Amino acid sequence: MGDNEFANIKFGDEDVKESSTKKTHRRNTECLVRSDRNIYRKAYSETQLLDVLGFDFKEGESYHCITAGDVDSLSYLKCVLRQQDLEYCLLSTWCMAGDDIMQIEEWLESGKIKKLDIYVGEIFPRSYRMEWQKLTQIYDKCKCGRIAVFKNHSKIYAGIGNKFAFGIETSANINTNPRTENGCLTISKEIYEFYKGYFDKIISFEK
Repeated sequence: MGDNEFANIKFGDEDVKESSTKKTHRRNTECLVRSDRNIYRKAYSETQLLDVLGFDFKEGESYHCITAGDVDSLSYLKCVLRQQDLEYCLLSTWCMAGDDIMQIEEWLESGKIKKLDIYVGEIFPRSYRMEWQKLTQIYDKCKCGRIAVFKNHSKIYAGIGNKFAFGIETSANINTNPRTENGCLTISKEIYEFYKGYFDKIISFEK
């Protein structure tokens, strides 16, 4: 990675030409193309989200949701965990709330999630000091994965259990937000491997 503090991860190269200036720019991109069954849902509370997503996820299904009110992005992970325990999970967020960190601790201690890698934004350790301290204490105690800090604004979960693998993409951070947010839960080993392959390469600012 050289001396650059930001994780410089290179994927497929794409040339983009601007016709007006005749300049050529290089972009590092990676894209996963899917053509499976899409399902659309609305939810205005966490309990309603659990109801509308149901209990019987199938390979290749994508649940597209629009939410408002008492819905946390962690609510999507609860929908997965009520169907199976997870051998591995990663989560990515810009920031997270203290109550959610306590929920994560409970899942780790109970074995609902055996290994969990967490990726947060560069502001998190200093702007959310109490939450950062609590999170690092949990990880020092349980040795259950890693915490990585980098220039991150993505909101992603990806994991695998003995029934299925999945990916979750949301507009929301890990905190309850009364604003309208969107989210998508996809049941697919392909999408799990797609995100895990990316985040495994992240080099954290914090050692």
